[in-house]
Amino acid sequence: MKAIVRMIAVLGWLLAFAAVAQTTPKQSLLVLSKVDRTLAIVDPATLHVIAKLPAGNDPHEVVTSADGKYAYISNYGYGAYNTITVVDLVAQKTLPPVDLGALRGPHGLAFADGKLWFTAEVAKAIGRYDPSSGRVDWILGLGQDRTHMIFVTPDAHRIVTTNVNSGSVSIVDQLAVPPQGPVPGAQTNRPNYTQPHGPPIDWKQTIIPVGKGPEGFAISPDGKEAWIGNGRDGTISILELAQKKVVGTIQANLPGINRVKFTPDGRLVFISSVRSPNLKIYDAASRKLIREIPIGHASEGILVQPDGTRVFVSCSPDDYVTVVDIKSLQVTGHIEAGREPDGLAWAVRR
Repeated sequence: MKAIVRMIAVLGWLLAFAAVAQTTPKQSLLVLSKVDRTLAIVDPATLHVIAKLPAGNDPHEVVTSADGKYAYISNYGYGAYNTITVVDLVAQKTLPPVDLGALRGPHGLAFADGKLWFTAEVAKAIGRYDPSSGRVDWILGLGQDRTHMIFVTPDAHRIVTTNVNSGSVSIVDQLAVPPQGPVPGAQTNRPNYTQPHGPPIDWKQTIIPVGKGPEGFAISPDGKEAWIGNGRDGTISILELAQKKVVGTIQANLPGINRVKFTPDGRLVFISSVRSPNLKIYDAASRKLIREIPIGHASEGILVQPDGTRVFVSCSPDDYVTVVDIKSLQVTGHIEAGREPDGLAWAVRR
């Protein structure tokens, strides 16, 4: 009888575990908690957390691989750390971190052309990690102070960064350098010498002064403009990317601007601030403020759902993520995914 009771208890435990353990949906919302040091996987249909996984020290930003199977998390610490945490979203397992060596203070992340691109504030540089080889295969020093956020075009031919303490934006374009032929006097006949294969690659950096303390920024869906949030003077710089110059400044009166995001149709722009209880919404064409939505004591990360129906905003002081319906511009819910939520990402498994 006791054996049967134990068997029933074990069976009940296994059934309960199976009911709790949920597979990662094809599309999922990812939420970082800085205090809990976790990555939460959220089912966007129910807004319920289905798993929480270790995210390393001081996790700030998160992006996913192109196939949606892996998440990459920057372990920031204002330069105290030099790792990127990797999470297998399908297996719901944290993998060994990427050691960046001397590239300390990783923060901004982008995934493009099959590789992970990141900023390294203390090194005043940006770098690239190749998941297939498991190593950092490219580094470029920018010489700017606190290079914070990063955008990379899908073909990886253009990189845009904000440099907080330098008050600037860097636009870095890839250049193909024409072959120059053998260097005069080079010992090309020495043993094991091989000529380089393929055209050499160089990069050109254009530094553009903007407002004070540029941090979060967004590229318009048509690729023509960059809206730069300047946290120290509360302004938004409008950068024309083809001309590589500032063509307008919005006096947003919003100190602590932290993140900027466009809707997929390019019609609206959402602005968060670490010093304001409101989410500000601008009309992109007129550059006019059209709505302020109270969402909490302050806000940090913003993610616009790819289908343009909802926007998610991390309200760190309130320990929740606010959900806003884009059509009505009304708050429709909150997600408790961990203490002091910050970075957000949307994973689509392919």
